[in-house]
Amino acid sequence: MADKIPGAELVILPGNDHAWFVKPEAPAREIETFLTGIWKRGEWNTYESERVLATVLFTDIVESTATAARLGDRAWGDLIQRHHSVIRRQLARFRGRELDTAGDAFFASFDGPARAIHCARAISDAVKDLGLQVRAGLHTGECEVVDGKVGGIAVHIGARVAAHAEPGEVLVSSTVRELVAGSGIQFRERGMANLKGVPGEWRLYAVDS
Repeated sequence: MADKIPGAELVILPGNDHAWFVKPEAPAREIETFLTGIWKRGEWNTYESERVLATVLFTDIVESTATAARLGDRAWGDLIQRHHSVIRRQLARFRGRELDTAGDAFFASFDGPARAIHCARAISDAVKDLGLQVRAGLHTGECEVVDGKVGGIAVHIGARVAAHAEPGEVLVSSTVRELVAGSGIQFRERGMANLKGVPGEWRLYAVDS
């Protein structure tokens, strides 16, 4: 069996039975030696550093192209700067981490889904003072970490969820809803959806304001 398990080591201890728990010191020493060796070689550290559990948030301005055309380049540029400032204030307030911006879209991550939801709601409310509406989408999943940023299928799911959000709506995957059970956050079911490029159907929920 040990020959067929990559990295395994076979250690035969003295004794006539398998009741290791009667005198656990000897097997414990061997286990500690084995695990310490793996830790020092960095095999576990490397694996753990590559993937983290995170909640991703995507936002974008509703009808941004039409608004930009109506305002003109200079006024639109000023509005975008104010929009970015509003979002960054809310990210700081709810301990979100800005990962990327592209035009009027924001991509951020959180270490807790409830804070991410509260941040998305706060952003949606705050941009109304600028005469804007945003749509927001959230998903929680295990993400790859590359150059300090999260990526992978969980991020793609978050972006696709956001694409299904209505103006002014915060839309979440069923994963997010289940993780915040007991938080007092209320949801309205939005039914099943096909997320572009993601296998299967996904049940989506709108955060109740």
